Amino acid sequence: MNEAVGRLRGQRPNVDWTSLAPEKLEAQIIQFPLSATSDPEKTMAQREIQTVVEHAIDELPEAFRLVFITRVIEGMNIEETAEILGLKPETVKTRLHRARAMLRENVERKIGPVVMDAFPFAGKRCERLTEAVLQRLKITG
Repeated sequence: MNEAVGRLRGQRPNVDWTSLAPEKLEAQIIQFPLSATSDPEKTMAQREIQTVVEHAIDELPEAFRLVFITRVIEGMNIEETAEILGLKPETVKTRLHRARAMLRENVERKIGPVVMDAFPFAGKRCERLTEAVLQRLKITG
């Protein structure tokens, strides 16, 4: 079954890059959507998150960063990435998986404090309001 699936994957139509216009071959940067009606807090939060993600990508070890950028940002497939970087396709898959895990961990570590600053509703005030709501609902005596 694996052999059959592998052959089917190999039969996928390939894009002829020589027939595409040069302007379509350039990488595009996708920005966060910013509308005039969005509130400033949301805009700043989006910019802060974008900055954190960009720094987290920059902090990846070079071997993982190259695979991540080639696959995710440039949109190349595994075979193209492997050929460009001189790696086996299996190595590309492993490095991409590890890069995503490292990126996720790094972003979570950095965004945790940002989220707490953005939503400082915690501690005694939170406890007091929770008790008031529960009393109103007559859940606690």
